Amino acid sequence: MTERTPFDTDVLTLTRFVMEEGRKAKGTGELTQLLNSLCTALKAISTAVRKAGIAHLYGIAGSTNVTGDQVKKLDVLSNDLVVNMLKSSFATCVLVSEEDKNAIIVEPDKRGKYVVCFDPLDGSSNIDCLVSIGTIFGIYRRSSSGEPSEKDALQPGRNLVAAGYALYGSATMLVLAMDCGVNCFMLDPAIGEFILVDKDVKIKKKGNIYSLNEGYATYFDAAVTEYLRRKKFPSDGSAPYGARYVGSMVADVHRTLVYGGIFLYPANAKSPKGKLRLLYECNPMAFIVEQAGGLASTGTRPVLDVEPEAIHQRVPLILGSPDDVGDYLACVRDHRPQP
Repeated sequence: MTERTPFDTDVLTLTRFVMEEGRKAKGTGELTQLLNSLCTALKAISTAVRKAGIAHLYGIAGSTNVTGDQVKKLDVLSNDLVVNMLKSSFATCVLVSEEDKNAIIVEPDKRGKYVVCFDPLDGSSNIDCLVSIGTIFGIYRRSSSGEPSEKDALQPGRNLVAAGYALYGSATMLVLAMDCGVNCFMLDPAIGEFILVDKDVKIKKKGNIYSLNEGYATYFDAAVTEYLRRKKFPSDGSAPYGARYVGSMVADVHRTLVYGGIFLYPANAKSPKGKLRLLYECNPMAFIVEQAGGLASTGTRPVLDVEPEAIHQRVPLILGSPDDVGDYLACVRDHRPQP
């Protein structure tokens, strides 16, 4: 068997793909630089995840991050890798990470025109038990002039230039969404490159899986409770929906993208403003799902229309197949107080 190389004409690497798209758009190449640098960080994180047990990267690092989660050693390493590689791309000016309280302002001699918001290691509570984890990112163009600041990151998701996630599971996959659609790249360890495996991915119009943490059922509002009842006990004689919940957002959203269905992290009595962070979790995932033909909502409006007020702002999130999200929103409307 002949080993593939990035130079084979039938192998479309992420690097080549992004260069071709940039050329079509007559861009400056700055976004290509950014994505290539980010991919280097993702490859390094993938390697660290595979070797975490041997390299003693499991366990608590002895602190909590700004959103109150316990920080694992692998979290710290992942954050450092992403921050350092994005700075070295000479394409960014402001970085927002789940692990840092304040936005990181890139040094003047390394600045570019892009703002990147990211969760360096989503699903960190699952690190020690080997459940799939991932990295989420969203890329914006800076809209202001002068000295960059945290305000440059406070843009609605509609302004995203690109968004994606890396899933470190049975294989490492990068899902990238841009104006050209959603494309999936698998990391081939033999050549150290992300290879295009699924082009212009579209989500199913309707699925048969719902995904949420039903451990919070006692805190659910009437609309969520009624929606779940309809899916478990359909009145039209159709098969009930299956329940799948990993507890790692990247894994749950990726399954929803591939199989269809709905992912829910709604507001509840315990978290009335939702729990997931808007800038580096909800917006990137909403952008990906919408680019794939799905819907993403807070329950009251599209996620991508929310105007951020703080870099660690939380919002409810419901996303997935358009028919399934539409059914949920209809249920919300049925339970809305009448004027």
